[in-house]
Amino acid sequence: MSVRVFIDGAAWTTGLEIAERLTGRSGIEMIALPDDRRKDDAARAEALNDCDIAILCLPDDAARESVAMIRNDTTRVIDASTAHRVADGWTYGFAELVGHAAIAGARFVSNPGCYPTGFLALVAPLVAGGLLPADFPFVCHAVSGYSGGGKAMIADYRNGENPPAFRGYALHGGHKHLPEMQKHAGLTHAPVFAPAVVPTMRGMVVEVPIPAAAMAVTADADAMRAALRERYAGSPIVTVTLEDKDRAALLLDGEGGAHDGIVLHVFASADGTQIRLAATLDNLGKGASGAALQNLNIMAGFDEATGLNLAE
Repeated sequence: MSVRVFIDGAAWTTGLEIAERLTGRSGIEMIALPDDRRKDDAARAEALNDCDIAILCLPDDAARESVAMIRNDTTRVIDASTAHRVADGWTYGFAELVGHAAIAGARFVSNPGCYPTGFLALVAPLVAGGLLPADFPFVCHAVSGYSGGGKAMIADYRNGENPPAFRGYALHGGHKHLPEMQKHAGLTHAPVFAPAVVPTMRGMVVEVPIPAAAMAVTADADAMRAALRERYAGSPIVTVTLEDKDRAALLLDGEGGAHDGIVLHVFASADGTQIRLAATLDNLGKGASGAALQNLNIMAGFDEATGLNLAE
């Protein structure tokens, strides 16, 4: 028996990619609205109530409206917006952190943000394991491909002349990702978050500097790396590297197709007083559509890696 899936917001970047990757897949029956009805509330409500799993690829307010349209107690939801990532009654859809069983049994699942995926993959296990203090004022530097900015930014970079090589934003703080970064890492304070966009379509590097001496951290880089490797042992999606300290480099290759893995790195100075945690991922893969597909697989009883692109 097929799982009936409806993507509300299939014309947005993430929705388009999810639809493309699900179309024709065995065990999936897509419910799709024609273009002239995709903004028709009556048609959307009918589809939301007819499907087994709805994937919301919408702005926050529209995502909340979609959930309110569901009148039954059977439709399950994966929300790719920010609307429900710290909301009561919603399971945070980061299987490697919250556990596969939690997602498999959940009715409402919130897809993690792309930047928080990198930050939490690095920091949450180390805080939970006592290797990093929960009350430290962490800093997160990150750079993403321009696809993360939505249709307008994609158009600016593809059609504009001389796009900026580096475009920092959220300079005054208050970024919408902060609540989930703080909550799901178990932090006392929200991190200082410094995101930026560069002229490549997709890809992301997320870095968390650790001034080990100033933090009075007793764990060294090897211990942190070992803890991360233990946490993600057996995962087909999360890889923790063994670094060559003299030649290590972080590369952002943003012109290929979707990649649904995430690679974690732990770098350290020779004396161990400075450590740099870093994650590389595809902001449209594990940072968006890939995470939604992984959550769909888990909720529907498929192998979690079905349909994911994990080839190096």
